[in-house]
Amino acid sequence: MPNIKSAKKRVLVNKTKQARNKSANSALKTALKKANVAIETNAADKEAIVVAAIKKVDQAAAKGLIHKNNAARKKSALTKKLNG
Repeated sequence: MPNIKSAKKRVLVNKTKQARNKSANSALKTALKKANVAIETNAADKEAIVVAAIKKVDQAAAKGLIHKNNAARKKSALTKKLNG
C-alpha cells in the first residue's frame, strides 16, 4: 500500500477507472454475443440488434477501450455476417 498522498489517490482513481472499463468491456462483449446469436438464429429484429452492437463498438473505440482498427474489424465482421 502506498504511503504518499498522491500515490494513494492514484490507487483510488485507478480502481474507479478499472471498474468503469470492465463494465464497458462486458457490455460490449454482451452486445456482440447477442448480435451473433440473433444473426445465427435468424431473429426478426436482428438488424436492430446489430445496429445496437455497432453503436457499442463505436462507443468503446471512442473511449479508447479498443483500437479504432479493432472496432472497424468487429463492425465489418458483423455486417458481413448479417448480409451473408
